[in-house]
Amino acid sequence: MARIVVIGGTGYAGRHIVQEAVDRGHEVVSVSRSVPAAPVEGATNVQGNVVDLDSLGDVFDGADAVVSALSPRGDMEDAVLPIIEALAAKLTGTSTRLGVVGGAGGSLIAPGGPRLFDVDFPEEYKHEAQVGIDSLALLEESDPSLDWFFVHPAEVFGAWVEGERTGRYRDGGDVIVRDAEGKSYISGADFAIAVVDEIENGKHRRERFTVGY
Repeated sequence: MARIVVIGGTGYAGRHIVQEAVDRGHEVVSVSRSVPAAPVEGATNVQGNVVDLDSLGDVFDGADAVVSALSPRGDMEDAVLPIIEALAAKLTGTSTRLGVVGGAGGSLIAPGGPRLFDVDFPEEYKHEAQVGIDSLALLEESDPSLDWFFVHPAEVFGAWVEGERTGRYRDGGDVIVRDAEGKSYISGADFAIAVVDEIENGKHRRERFTVGY
């Protein structure tokens, strides 16, 4: 059993990761700014301001993995990258793994590139995608003593396309995963399976990977 701290545990990706980890018997701490409307039974909920990590006290002590599932939207638009930078600094030199949920925009569309972001990418999602791209660059340039992984969901991923838990997914490395019809999609529950699998198995150390069907 691992101790897993999920930052942004009440958001779309975060709550699915919390649920999957609890279902597998892990000790899970969900950190959010607000009290969850529908808390996951079995998880410990911590309310706090993630912009100031020190204000969270000992929440990170003894954690095997800390996962950032924050979205750079609304009043968090410009806050996510500094938070990931602070998490990286805090966990450098420790045995705690840092996992970061990014967006699809930084995924390559084919081996060797280009990125999805660079090919007719919707303007309204560019800021969010850029934060993911910058977060990955920050991790890649981090001290080698920081154990991290970065996950790109599929192109279609979110509460508006919830989907079902099928128990399957494909790992595309750094290339976006598409099905035989060219669609790139993953449900929240199956995305969470991929994240918790990575925490349990440690297949991607100091590297990114993409997830889809």
